[in-house]
Amino acid sequence: MASSPVKAALGELNKDSFVTLLSKLIGESKYVQNNPPDLIPEEDRIVRHVLDVLLPFSTTTGGGPLIVNHVTYKPNRGNLIVEYPGTEPNKVLSFVGMHMDVVTANPDEWEFDPFSMSIDGDKLRGRGTTDCLGHVALVTELMRKLGEAKPKLKSSVVAVFIASEENSSIPGVGVDALEKDGLLSKLKHGPLFWIDTADKQPCIGTGGCIPWKLHVTGKLFHSGLVHKAINPLELAMEAIKEIQLRFYKDFPPHPKEQVYGFATPSTMKPTQWSYPGGGINQIPGECRISGDVRLTPFYNVTDVMQKLREYVDDINVNIEKLDTRGPVSKYVLPHEQLRGRITISFDDASSGVACDLDSRGFHVLCKATEEVVGYAKPYSITGTLPLIRELQDEGFDVQTSGYGLMATYHAKNEYCLLSDMCQGYGVFSSIICQLED
Repeated sequence: MASSPVKAALGELNKDSFVTLLSKLIGESKYVQNNPPDLIPEEDRIVRHVLDVLLPFSTTTGGGPLIVNHVTYKPNRGNLIVEYPGTEPNKVLSFVGMHMDVVTANPDEWEFDPFSMSIDGDKLRGRGTTDCLGHVALVTELMRKLGEAKPKLKSSVVAVFIASEENSSIPGVGVDALEKDGLLSKLKHGPLFWIDTADKQPCIGTGGCIPWKLHVTGKLFHSGLVHKAINPLELAMEAIKEIQLRFYKDFPPHPKEQVYGFATPSTMKPTQWSYPGGGINQIPGECRISGDVRLTPFYNVTDVMQKLREYVDDINVNIEKLDTRGPVSKYVLPHEQLRGRITISFDDASSGVACDLDSRGFHVLCKATEEVVGYAKPYSITGTLPLIRELQDEGFDVQTSGYGLMATYHAKNEYCLLSDMCQGYGVFSSIICQLED
């Protein structure tokens, strides 16, 4: 591999150029925070810096080989597709998923300014360095080098920088719209590497997510006359326990989870609790528990939602059989013809991903990782990447990797390591070379 002319042409990551670009991108991170309706990112701020690097090597303005397509569906919220053409039709590899929005950051909670990049030895610090502006800069540098060195490749190399990954409440902005418009169709002819995970290893499995809300209705009354109340807090606790027991019976650890190395099996649990308020001597009339299901990709999201509805319906019908708490705790007041009641609702659910472990894309990524990083240890998590499941369902061979740090993902004091990004560039170079063979 070392003697490959393509490998020689690509060389190593230009650290100075990469750091300069990333510093500009992090300087825009305040304006690409994604938390509607308060914060709507302006991804075109990032696009402009990427174009400054790549347009000198484009077919339209620089007389170079890069084909650049700036695609915008909402004002100021662009996507960017950059292609280095190969010599053989229908032979392609792509790097996709480098998103130009970030999660929010509160400067008061950080040890340094999240919205300007600072350097501490090998650490490049700021919001977006790991997720995902570091990858935007990294793949930009790869495409710049291709445009500059012009190696002869059989495969076209395509980079897709996307908008609106961190929040899906405004659809039709990013990769979903690009795929719907057919702008990614040619990428089905080769492996698609989604560059938005971490720790330099192939991420071969992710979880689905089903956000749920359980609304519990009881009867409000004075806490000194508890026998006249239906306590929704007690009902909620017992109902959740019963629902969880049934969930784990119906969706136990799946044998394939060991094959993919999932850290946990599927889980169903509460994460938030709310009630209308009132005095401490008052039993409230209602409460709400919210939580989520994290589902490994070997179970169907729709099946789980249907089962959860069935559990709730059965509990309501047989609410007298639910465990109570103490001698006067009850969920039915027959003389008042009152029954406690629970209802369940769901927010947008997404399915998990199990990458194809038999595809060439997977083997190439593993070999490149072993060659550059020194070992390949694919892993799986029940975190979610809903966009890539949609691509997989449409027939793309999606493989995922990333070169930030999982420990700083969405965290305060986010940073990445320059040395890791250098290795990421080496992995990309190795992938291109392997697919030329």
